[in-house]
Amino acid sequence: MKRKSIFNIQGINEFEQFALEIFQFQAQHNSVYKEFLSHLKTDIFAIKNVKDIPFLPIQFFKTHQIVSSQEPIQKTFLSSGTTGMQQSKHLVTDVAIYEESFRKGFEYFYGNIEEYTILALLPSYLERDGSSLIYMVDDLIQQSKKPKSGFYLNNLDELAKNLKILDEKGEKILLIGVSFALLDLVESYNFQLKNTVVMETGGMKGRRKELIREELHEILCSGFGVDKIHSEYGMTELLSQGYSKGNGIFECPPWMKILTRDTEDALTMLPEGKSGGINVVDLANVNSCSFIATQDLGKTYANNTFEVLGRFDNSDIRGCNLLLLK
Repeated sequence: MKRKSIFNIQGINEFEQFALEIFQFQAQHNSVYKEFLSHLKTDIFAIKNVKDIPFLPIQFFKTHQIVSSQEPIQKTFLSSGTTGMQQSKHLVTDVAIYEESFRKGFEYFYGNIEEYTILALLPSYLERDGSSLIYMVDDLIQQSKKPKSGFYLNNLDELAKNLKILDEKGEKILLIGVSFALLDLVESYNFQLKNTVVMETGGMKGRRKELIREELHEILCSGFGVDKIHSEYGMTELLSQGYSKGNGIFECPPWMKILTRDTEDALTMLPEGKSGGINVVDLANVNSCSFIATQDLGKTYANNTFEVLGRFDNSDIRGCNLLLLK
């Protein structure tokens, strides 16, 4: 199987074919996933549909090395975490696959990266090592080739000045920021943007009180003078991202798919429109694990779209998440 051919997938049938092929590969070559499947007494050769594949609980990225390749580790991405909190580790044996995934994913939803000036406001990510988001945004900044593209850590004055000047000149801008930093920006400056995509990456990271999405987006829409707030759905354990162009409805690139599971029975998948735990199929994770049961809650809809409703708390975790490997 040619790893990078996943980025040329056309349609659901081809996606299913690739997903089942990758499942067979990982079930035999990923020692942690293989043991997990053996605990479930899964006959891997009897799996004929993606919905029948058991999904690995995301917590295993904190406690085990999730690798399906014999190649050396090129990059280790680490999740954020408070002091004393165990971090997830995504061991990446082929960084080129990650780069192709986020580059083609951005192009799929937003077009040519060279048309954008990228202004990044990601202080909580810049202040630590190993962020996959920083790796992605840094690469997109370089790909944009625009002189004003870059990270803005504490220099909000310069950011606000550049944002206003570029927007008024009619430049296409992507302002990507963590939620609390975007709130800091609109509380200090007034904007009426006409050519800027404002994209939040979620999370207050302990800096502010958590807000529901509708409230956060209402404040940001008003502060930036825009009709919609875009969002990015990604995590350390994934090499692909979903994007929302407004109203909290996300879409996946063709090599990624979201399913929802029953919160009481982790092996039972739910139909569209029913809320449950979010399971992610990310074929770019070919060298780690492409089938991950997250701790997010959500709903799926038609056309490969989905909504994120919140997160499990520890008391909500059921089923497969309680299976522990040695």
